[in-house]
This record gives sequence, C-alpha cells and structure tokens, in this order.
Amino acid sequence: MEGVSTVQISELSDRSGLTVQTIKFYIREGLLPKGSAVSATRAEYDARHLERLRLISALREVGDLPVAAIQQIIAALDDDRVSLHDLFATVQHAIGPHVAAPHDPHWRAAREDVDALMRELGWTVGPDAPARDLLAHTFVALRRLGYPITLKDLRPYVRAAAGVAEHEIGRVADGVPRGRAVHSLLVSTVLYEQVLTALHRLAQENASARRFGAR
Repeated sequence: MEGVSTVQISELSDRSGLTVQTIKFYIREGLLPKGSAVSATRAEYDARHLERLRLISALREVGDLPVAAIQQIIAALDDDRVSLHDLFATVQHAIGPHVAAPHDPHWRAAREDVDALMRELGWTVGPDAPARDLLAHTFVALRRLGYPITLKDLRPYVRAAAGVAEHEIGRVADGVPRGRAVHSLLVSTVLYEQVLTALHRLAQENASARRFGAR
C-alpha cells in the first residue's frame, strides 16, 4: 500500500482519512472486504482496501449517495459479468436525479418526444435512464413558458453534450481498473457538469457583451 504491503486498521484509517468506526461500518455493510485475519482480534489490509475506501468516499461525498445506492454500485463493480457499460449505467441511475413522473398528458407527450429524440439521434440509452425523465420535465417547462421544442433549437446542445461525453469516456483508458473507471465517471458527471454549467453562463455573458455592448 503505497510502499507498504499490508497495514492494520488504524493505519488504514490514517491513510484514508476515515475513522476506524466508519471503516468497520463499511465492512459490515458489505461495501469493503474484510481484512486478512492474522489473529483472533487482528486483521491486515492492503492497497485494494484503500482504493475501495477512496471510491466509497467519492460516492458518498461527491455523488451524495446513500449506502443502499453504493451497495448496488459495489455489487456491479465486483461482478465481472457486468460489462463496463452496464456498470456505468448503474452509476448513472444511482446518481440520478430522479424526478417524479406526474399523471399529466403534457408530461407523457414530452416523454414521448424525448424517446423520439433518442431514436432520431441514434443514441443508445436505457429506457429507464433518469436523464430521460429530467429532459422531459424540462421540455414541459419550456413549452409552458412559450418556447416550443425543435431539433434546430436543440442541435447546439446536442453537439456540445455529445462532444463532452466522447471526451469524458475517451479518458477512461483501456484496461483501467473498474473502480478507477467508476471514479472517473463520477467526477465527470457530478463535478465537471458544474464546470460545464459555469462555462455556459460565462460564455452567455461574453456573447451578450459582444452583441449588445458591455456596460
């Protein structure tokens, strides 16, 4: 583990920044494998445990995920039969956001439009992807404000989203450990989305200044 083969739980706590109680809780919940027993009251841990703790911390602190959602991700992570794509889908579903689907004809129409858009773009997206419902809610809000949804209006956003997604997935190197791939996706989805939002707003102000004149 960073120059040390195995450590006791107290040193694992120091290296991970988590309390011993928290580490034991993760072990009880099945999120972290047990250490190698060296006596009836002592176990040792290695670099895999530290790597897993860093992933769990990212899922909790960056993704703000509950333990139950992390358990689903860890189960998929540890199952080699789950492809990396399906693992990514599990993470995306856990992150959400999950929006309630109202019993409303406008909502149903918007959801059908989202499904049609995915087919038209030829994007491979699961039918229960949370972002489908999020986009449908946004379509409803836009229409209520008098802004019709057309592919012409959406095209710049589609191009930008596709380009960013290709860049993010392209950064996941072939053969990278599955845990690190999940960590990379989590950072891209949660943190770099904030970067994208901030840059969008800064670019809007710049475009306004260039067109209408800075005050």
